[in-house]
Amino acid sequence: MDKEQVKILLVDDEADILEFLGYNLIREGYIVEKAKNGKLAIRIAREFKPHIVILDVMMPEMDGMETCTVMRAMPELQNPLIVFLTARGEDYSQVAGFEAGADDYLTKPIKPKIFLSRIQALLRRLHKPVAETLEDDNDLLETAGIKIDRNKYVVIRGEEEVSLPKKEFELLFFLARSPNKVVTRDEIFSAVWGDDVVVGDRTIDVHIRRIRERLFLDNIRTIKGVGYKFEVK
Repeated sequence: MDKEQVKILLVDDEADILEFLGYNLIREGYIVEKAKNGKLAIRIAREFKPHIVILDVMMPEMDGMETCTVMRAMPELQNPLIVFLTARGEDYSQVAGFEAGADDYLTKPIKPKIFLSRIQALLRRLHKPVAETLEDDNDLLETAGIKIDRNKYVVIRGEEEVSLPKKEFELLFFLARSPNKVVTRDEIFSAVWGDDVVVGDRTIDVHIRRIRERLFLDNIRTIKGVGYKFEVK
C-alpha cells in the first residue's frame, strides 16, 4: 500500500498537537483527517474509514479509552490500527489500553523522525496481517467447537457470530492453526504485532484473557515461562 493511499485519523483536544502531527504526516504523503474529541472522531471514522487512528488518551467529553472501546464495538471499525497517544506523567495503564482494543501506544512529546518511523512500522503490520501470511489457503478454520472465518473476521460458536478486535482475532487464529503446539511469546509477538513494534510485556496476556472471556473458551493453555498452547483433544 502506497503512502498516498494510507488514511490516518488524528484525535487530540490540543490544536497544536493536531497541527504538528498532521503537518509531518501530510508532508510524507499520507491522507490525514483530524478530530478534536472522541465523539467527533467516531463520526469522522465512519465516513473516512482510516487505516490508522492516533488517539489521545486524556480528552474532555469522551476520553481515548472510551472512544477506542466504542470504535472496536462497531463492525466497520474493527480493522483499523488504533494507537494511543499519551503524555508523560499521565495516569495511564498500557494494560487498560490494550484491554480497550488498542494496538500500540506513543508517548508525547515525540520527535518527528521517531513518530514517522513508528507509523511506518505500523504500516508493515497492515501489509502483512497474520491471516494473509498463512501457508494454507483455508479461509475457514474449524476447531474446538468454533469456526474462525478470516474473510469476515468473525468467530462462530454454535449459532452465534462473535466479532473480535483485529489483534484478538489474529492471535486466536495464529494459535488455533497449530493445535497442541506450544508457541513462544516471541513467536506470537513477531507474527501478530511485528518485530518493529514495541508493546508492553502483558499485552499477550490481556488479549488471551479477553479471548477466553468473550468466547467462553478454555482451550488456550498458558505454558509458564514459555508461551501458550491451543489444546484440542
